[in-house]
Amino acid sequence: MKEQLLLLLFICTGLYTNAQLYITKTGFAGFYSKTPLEDIKAENNQVVAIIDTEKKQLAFSMLLKSFTFRKALMQEHFNENYVESDKYPKAVFKGSFTGDIDVYKQQVYNIQVEGIITLHGADKKITIPATLEMRNGVLSGMAKFQLVPQDFNIKIPSLVSDKIAKLIDVEIRIECNPKK
Repeated sequence: MKEQLLLLLFICTGLYTNAQLYITKTGFAGFYSKTPLEDIKAENNQVVAIIDTEKKQLAFSMLLKSFTFRKALMQEHFNENYVESDKYPKAVFKGSFTGDIDVYKQQVYNIQVEGIITLHGADKKITIPATLEMRNGVLSGMAKFQLVPQDFNIKIPSLVSDKIAKLIDVEIRIECNPKK
């Protein structure tokens, strides 16, 4: 009887812990650069994200080659000349967030996310506002922020510096399901 009780306790604890983890492999990341000479827009729909609502931690990872551009030449320049995706294939964010998320309550949570973004071999600490929404067992998230390419040692040749904004607008959108 004691062994059965321990087994039941172990199973219930495992289920409760798993219910706090939410994952996706189809998150969205987009960036936009607007200048008088040219607008650059790219999208990636293969963002991997995991959110632990109990520990208030989250992580995102994306392959840089998965960004698509409206012009093939822009995509080629992005991968070969700027982010050097053969040498630095991923962008990664690991961090934590403020506020409690009640996974049993359908509502929107305004949070602050703080962590380290790794891009092009460089790390940068960022703090950004974001929203998380729990609806029908799915945890959705959204954040908009700006990055400076120079913060990540991304060199912009002077010949094209007028075509690339100094601040790049970034948007992240995810829909995570409970980890099973």
